[in-house]
Formats: sequence, structure tokens, C-alpha cells
Amino acid sequence: MRYKKHKKTDASPETRAEAERVAKATQRPGQTKEQTRLIAQGIQKGIEEYKKQQKAKARAADKARRQQQRQQDTEENTEGGGGPELAPAGRSALLPWILLGLSWAGFLLYLWLPRHG
Repeated sequence: MRYKKHKKTDASPETRAEAERVAKATQRPGQTKEQTRLIAQGIQKGIEEYKKQQKAKARAADKARRQQQRQQDTEENTEGGGGPELAPAGRSALLPWILLGLSWAGFLLYLWLPRHG
């Protein structure tokens, strides 16, 4: 089985229509339909090449943006100590103990009141 070196893709109908429109707009007096068709084909190839270049630029820009984002993420992780942030030791660390103490006090009060009340 033989493989073709270049993969030929058909142009979109919009590209063909645009190329034909431009070719007709620049048509010279006495120009044959065949000449106009050839000019339209050349314009179509130019449009396709331009689109390929723009896609390649967009891919390169996206790749650079993702690489820069990864680099920033890496820098943030190394500066932050490498681990997830823990809650600061202060009031928030004291709150669970206070709630535990209040719940035990309430439980003991519950047990004590029916017997002495």
C-alpha cells in the first residue's frame, strides 16, 4: 500500500466562495472563465495557507501560555512550602476544644438534672 506524501484536504465552501468572489472582483476585461477559475484557485490556496499559519501561531501562543502557567504554578508551590496551607494556630484551633467541652458539660448537666430536679 502506498501512502501519499501530502494529505490533500478540501477547502471549506466559505473559503471557495470567498476566493471566487475576490477573483471575480479583480477580473480584467477579456479574461476567460478558465483564467478566472485559476486565479480563484490561487487565492483559495493563499487563504488556506494564511489559515494554517494563523493556526500554527495560535498553537504556539497557547503552548507558551500553558508553559508559563505551569512555571508560575511550580514557583508558587516552591515558595509556599510545598504543602497545602493549614489553618493558622489561634482561635480556630481552640474552637473544636471549646465545643467539645460545652457538649460534655451539657451531657453531664442532662444526666444530673433529672436525678436532682
